[in-house]
Amino acid sequence: MATKKKNKKVDKKSKSNTKKKNKKKYKVRNWHDYNESLKQRGALDVWIEESVIENWYAEPNNKRGAQPIYSNLAILITLQLGKVFGQRLRQNEGLVNSVFKIMRIDLDVPNFSTLSRRGGNVKVKLPKDSKEKVVLVGDSSGLKVYGEGEWKVRKHGWSKHRTWRKMHLIITPDSEIREAELTENNVSDDEVAVALLDQEKAEIEGFAGDGAFDTRKVYDKCLEKEIKNILIPPKKNARIWQHGNCNAPPHPRDENLRQIRATSLKEWKENAGYHVRSLSETAMFRFKTIFGDRLDARNFNQQRNEFLIKASILNKMMKLGMPDSYAVG
Repeated sequence: MATKKKNKKVDKKSKSNTKKKNKKKYKVRNWHDYNESLKQRGALDVWIEESVIENWYAEPNNKRGAQPIYSNLAILITLQLGKVFGQRLRQNEGLVNSVFKIMRIDLDVPNFSTLSRRGGNVKVKLPKDSKEKVVLVGDSSGLKVYGEGEWKVRKHGWSKHRTWRKMHLIITPDSEIREAELTENNVSDDEVAVALLDQEKAEIEGFAGDGAFDTRKVYDKCLEKEIKNILIPPKKNARIWQHGNCNAPPHPRDENLRQIRATSLKEWKENAGYHVRSLSETAMFRFKTIFGDRLDARNFNQQRNEFLIKASILNKMMKLGMPDSYAVG
């Protein structure tokens, strides 16, 4: 028994060594420009458009009751500044107060209770370029709401008080977030993907995702959107959905499954260009590196808007500059 365990350990080490040897190395082609963009992301230069100052306060809504003091634009900008610098609501209020004081802008700042109350109602739009054709990559990951830290979970396990949400991102290969959504942790990826694909206005040339998207819902939506290149690996026990004796064109999932059976899953991924899906994992890593893996808000609507605000900030950061890398081995 001991020799078998040793052999297994040796096999695992050899597999990990071969993976390291086969892993490609990349170099950044535009290192100088990318280095400058990274420095620009941490710059403290602040400029405010005249239109923002003019529309800082809300117009009367002609409804009964107390009238809102600040516009949705003021609430959104204040929350964005707080998320960029990692501030909670009270510190967020102090930050914007200091910025206005330094810039000698005579505007009031929403207090923390106003930000908390209206943070779940403000509309957040993702800043994205207008494109005629796009290739989309989808993925999801978890964001903690409250619960124990990593040390406590490793030492004593997790308790029932641990709660988290699922963030769903649809990105393009150039790392632009096209669609984003936050849901409860029991919502399936395919259900959200159908809704997000439906929101894309540009022509979708291709869509890539992991095995969680291998459902009829996703394929029906892809066929409805006339997506030609669908890169979703079928499940291990996958079967043909539409046999050859049907009076219909070949189903894209069945074509992928036949190619995998004829060669292998690895070869299919390499030949089909499935490696583009790894860019979604890179986007998730980038999101959590910059903003962390935790949501500050307690109300779900506030949590959703907090996530969307962070996604919109990430899109603005990406426009400052991204690395242009190429494989060297």
